Amino acid sequence: MLPTPSTSHVNYDRIYEPAEDSYLLLDTLASSTEKRFLQDRCDPATASPLVLEVGTGSGVVLAFVTAHAEVIFGRADITTLGTDVNPFACEATAETVRVAATGQGMAGRTPGHFCGCINGDLSTALKHGSVDVLIFNPPYVPTEALPEARSNQEPLDGSAFQAAFERDSHLLALSYAGGAEGMETTDRLLDQLPDVLSKRGVAYVLLCKQNRPEDVLKRIREGPGGWNAEVVGTSGQKAGWERLCILRIWRP
Repeated sequence: MLPTPSTSHVNYDRIYEPAEDSYLLLDTLASSTEKRFLQDRCDPATASPLVLEVGTGSGVVLAFVTAHAEVIFGRADITTLGTDVNPFACEATAETVRVAATGQGMAGRTPGHFCGCINGDLSTALKHGSVDVLIFNPPYVPTEALPEARSNQEPLDGSAFQAAFERDSHLLALSYAGGAEGMETTDRLLDQLPDVLSKRGVAYVLLCKQNRPEDVLKRIREGPGGWNAEVVGTSGQKAGWERLCILRIWRP
């Protein structure tokens, strides 16, 4: 079993804490089925793949992929990159990757090359066709509305304590509040896939039961572009009702 990266340095008052969804992604990417798929997709005879995690949070998933690149992809010459709208998450991700890539269990192993974490919206900062593997654990909880879009550096009224509390609460809300059916942010990312993924590109996207994953699968398969999608990872119930799944989306 591949070790899970440490996130003991992360301030969870303002950054999403790794939970069942994060660990489902780790288990799925490390499964024998997905390792075979990715190693075939990213054959060593081809150019070095770029792996992007959108919405890195603590950085636990991107650190896992970076540290264990050789095991997951069958090659260590991968480049990893993250994006997050939360600047504190970008800082935490860089440290989580650093610790994982130099920590215990790495003796004799070569980690992938981590380029950094961009403070930005979804995949909009990336070049057309540049991403070979995209990973997304979205804000998937159904809510009445998405959190108000604003600069995280924008000053707030009130005392310094109140301002910091409101800022941190807003950043946490961005990590879980998904709007209608929990799909508003995920739908934006799905719309970006044809532009950002390379010809061999594949995306791993996490959904919960209330996101209606069956409808999402059908929409992707029947939509333009010849895309395929299937469920490659599942977990049990969470909070008594919520079942999580991982979709793999790719062009055959």
